Amino acid sequence: MKLYFAPRTRATRPRWLLEELGVPYELVRVEPGNPAPELRTPHPFGEVPVLVDGAVTLFESAAICLYLADRYPEKQLAPASGTPERGAYYQWLLFAERTLEPVALELRHGAQLPETERARVFEQHRARLDEVLGVIDRALEGREVLVGGSFTAADLVMASILHILNHLGALESRPRLGDYVKRHTARPALRNAMS
Repeated sequence: MKLYFAPRTRATRPRWLLEELGVPYELVRVEPGNPAPELRTPHPFGEVPVLVDGAVTLFESAAICLYLADRYPEKQLAPASGTPERGAYYQWLLFAERTLEPVALELRHGAQLPETERARVFEQHRARLDEVLGVIDRALEGREVLVGGSFTAADLVMASILHILNHLGALESRPRLGDYVKRHTARPALRNAMS
């Protein structure tokens, strides 16, 4: 198994999951934006992440995470197929990527702008961010994970995106979400993936 990877990209998610699984893999480091053909990935646009597993080549971090969790069901990083928990698992993983991440990325981009522009960007997205975080916050009430009783790939993706917002200080009024991020980003597998 081979993962094309660049630090501080969505490729960290499948690398984290590979570390959670504890399976052997080859890491191919790619320098983003490098046009050298020999450094391009099998992605149609030469981007990361890309996972090559024998005859299977996948891109898109969520697709890779779903595939890996299913490839190793004994590791229990996805609820059993056909269960109600499995539907909720899909829901939360895709909610993180489709609903939460666009707002988080807008705010991260805005944080790099001059002060006056930064304030405008944060104000522009404040209502939507509060609405989205409220949904996640309510789902985690009385729970440490999104689905079932143990950490899944949905928690991995959600925590990785919430980590961006936590770093921006956007979770200060949501201690449950801050605790969720701290708990999951302290996992040894993520530390290994970041090294």
